[in-house]
Amino acid sequence: MNPVIGLDISKGKSDGQVFLDKGKPFGNSFCFQHNQNGLSQLLDIITNVQDKTGKTPTVILESTGHYHQAVIQFLEEHGILSLVVNPLISHQAKKSSLRKVKTDAVDAFRLCELYYKEEFEDHKQRGVQLLNLRHLTRQFDSLTQMYVQVKLQFQAVLDQVFPDYRGIFGDLYSRVSLRLLKQFTTPEAFQTAGESSIGYVIACLCPSRSERWATDKACRILAAAINNPFQKVNYSSHLISLVLYIDLLLQYQEHLSHLQSQIDALAEEVEAYEIIQSIPGIGSKIAAPILSEIGEIHRFNHAKKLVAFAGIDPSVYSSGKFTATNNRITKRGSKKLRHALYLAVLCGLRKTGTKKLREFYDKKREERKPYRVALIACVNKLLHWIYTLLVKKESFVDIA
Repeated sequence: MNPVIGLDISKGKSDGQVFLDKGKPFGNSFCFQHNQNGLSQLLDIITNVQDKTGKTPTVILESTGHYHQAVIQFLEEHGILSLVVNPLISHQAKKSSLRKVKTDAVDAFRLCELYYKEEFEDHKQRGVQLLNLRHLTRQFDSLTQMYVQVKLQFQAVLDQVFPDYRGIFGDLYSRVSLRLLKQFTTPEAFQTAGESSIGYVIACLCPSRSERWATDKACRILAAAINNPFQKVNYSSHLISLVLYIDLLLQYQEHLSHLQSQIDALAEEVEAYEIIQSIPGIGSKIAAPILSEIGEIHRFNHAKKLVAFAGIDPSVYSSGKFTATNNRITKRGSKKLRHALYLAVLCGLRKTGTKKLREFYDKKREERKPYRVALIACVNKLLHWIYTLLVKKESFVDIA
C-alpha cells in the first residue's frame, strides 16, 4: 500500500482526506484547526493510517504563502514526509473533473489523486538564516514602496504650499531639509524668522557643514519665500498634511536604515554573499535579495531549474503545424529575484560593470535582438554565472 493524506490549507484550519492506495479513499473528509489540539488530531489520524497499512502516510498540500507553515513545522518535528505542491499544478488537477464542484474537502480529495499521477520531490526545508534574510529583504522592499508613495504625496502638498523650496537642498528628503521645513512650514514663517534665524537653525541641524554653507542656504530659502506664488496658505489642511508627511518620511528613513543594517549583518555571515558581490555591478543592496531569494543552491540540481525558478525561461507554444517563434518569458517564478537580477544587469552594463556581460549584450544587439530581449538574455546569462559560482564556491573572473 502507498497511503497519502491530502490537506487543503486555509487560514487557521485545514480540510483533509485519506487514501490508503490509488483509487482507495479511506473514511470521510476531516477538518482540524491550526492549534495544538487540531494538530494532535492530525497526528492521531496519521497514526491510525500507519497502524492500518503498516506504512507512514505521505502528506501532500499546496503552497499557500504562510498559512501552511504551522502544519509543515509540526510534520517535520514528528518526522513525517510532506510534499508541497505548486498551486498552478494543483489547480490543473482540480479542473480535471467534468463536474464543477469547489469545496475544501473536494480539493483535498483531488490532491490525493494528484499524488498518484505525478512524481513529486520531497519538501526541502530552507535554512533559518537565509529565510530570515529573505523576510528582511522583502520587508525592506515593501517599506521602500510605501516610502515612495509618501514622497509623491508629500510633493503634491509641497507644490501647493512652497513649490520653490525644491532645489535649495541637494536632497529634498534629507533630514536637514525635512526638519527645517517642519519647523517653519510656510513661506510666511520663513520671512518672519529672517535670514539669521534660518541660518542658525540650519547650522544646528547640520553641524558638520560650514557656517558659510548654512548662510547661503538661508539666503536662498528667503529669496524663494519672497518669490513664492502662495504668500498665504488658505487651506490649513495642507499644513496638517505637510507636517504629517514629514513625520512619516523621517520615520520611514529611520526604519529603512535599521533594516538595511540588519540585512547587511545577516548577509555577511553567509559565504555566498561575497561570491555574488565578486561579479562587477552587483553591490550589497542587490546581492542580498538575490541570495535570499535563491536560498540554498543545492535546491537546484541544474542551472535551468534556477532559471525557471526566476521565471525568465521562455514560454513554448505549438499547435498543429504552427510553432510560435516570438515567445515571452514565463514570469512564473520569484518576482523579487527577477527584479534584482534586472537591476544587476543594468548596473553590469555600465563602464564599471563586467566586460563579459557587455560583450554578450553587444553580440545580441548585433544579431538585431530588441533592447529588452537582449537585456533578458543577459539576465539569463548572469543567473547561469551565479549558479556556477555558488556551486563551485569560486569568485567571478572577468576578461582581462
